[in-house]
Amino acid sequence: MAMIFLPICKWLEKKGLSKILSPLICIGLILVLISAIAYMLAWQIAELSKDASLIESRIIEMLLKIREYIFTHAGISKIEQNRFLNDQKFFFPNFLMTLLGSVTSILSGFILVLVYIVLLLFYRIHLFQFFLKLSPPHQRENVKDLLLSAAHISQQYLFGLAKMIMLLWIMYSIGFAIAGVKNPIFFAIICGLLEIIPFIGNLTGTSITVMVSLAQGAGIGVAISIIITYATIQFIQGWMLEPFILGPQVKINPLFTILALVIGEIVWGIPGIILAIPITGMLKIICDHVDALKPYGFLIGEIKNPGKQKKIFLKIKNWMGQKKI
Repeated sequence: MAMIFLPICKWLEKKGLSKILSPLICIGLILVLISAIAYMLAWQIAELSKDASLIESRIIEMLLKIREYIFTHAGISKIEQNRFLNDQKFFFPNFLMTLLGSVTSILSGFILVLVYIVLLLFYRIHLFQFFLKLSPPHQRENVKDLLLSAAHISQQYLFGLAKMIMLLWIMYSIGFAIAGVKNPIFFAIICGLLEIIPFIGNLTGTSITVMVSLAQGAGIGVAISIIITYATIQFIQGWMLEPFILGPQVKINPLFTILALVIGEIVWGIPGIILAIPITGMLKIICDHVDALKPYGFLIGEIKNPGKQKKIFLKIKNWMGQKKI
């Protein structure tokens, strides 16, 4: 986050603002952005709540069908099912306490993050000089190039991720609206934000969209349309958006993506999952710029197959050219 707002902070300082006021204005921009997203979500949730009674009746109907299916195919009577559910009642209070603890942890962590951003932007030159003093005199020029390159590439990655999420909001909104989903903007925002968590996030967002749409009374055709929309957008994202917007510098292969997510969750819970990929991407940048660590950067990175992508881009370009003619 500090990398994203570094150009704005420098621009404000050039305009004559102090080194402490510039980071505070950046924090204000962050809060405005988050408030705008929260307002859009609240607006869409208010629209969604109008169908609350319909969703509730549909969920009850689905649960009754599931219980009937279990009784018919597994031979477990409804009395035994009720007994099992009563035995599991203790799970729900524990789940609510865990959820409340996670929300509290996220809020306290968010406040700390804002403080970190201000201090990192304020002390950035001091930290830069520290790393230069830490290195031997004959390597300081190389360390300087490494720091500048890492800062530049990681900044491009974070900017690119923000751009890609906004493009996904637009594509998901259009796709879900065509598919006949109620409140398409709400589900588009959810799917776009969950893109921060690779593989798991987009599948979770699409699953939520399908389940809520079915609960609202949508047919199988709408569910299939949602899945087709998801598959189409994933193709566009993987073969067009990511190569152009994110670039290959911080591409992480699926194995280490999943490992980073698991380690992030163990270390810091939900915030750790969100931060796992950017931190791993920055680690890869450092490895790629240090000779002794380049094998590790290669290990973390994705297998390059530019030939296939070039063929797809060439086909798209030729198709667009034919259309123009």
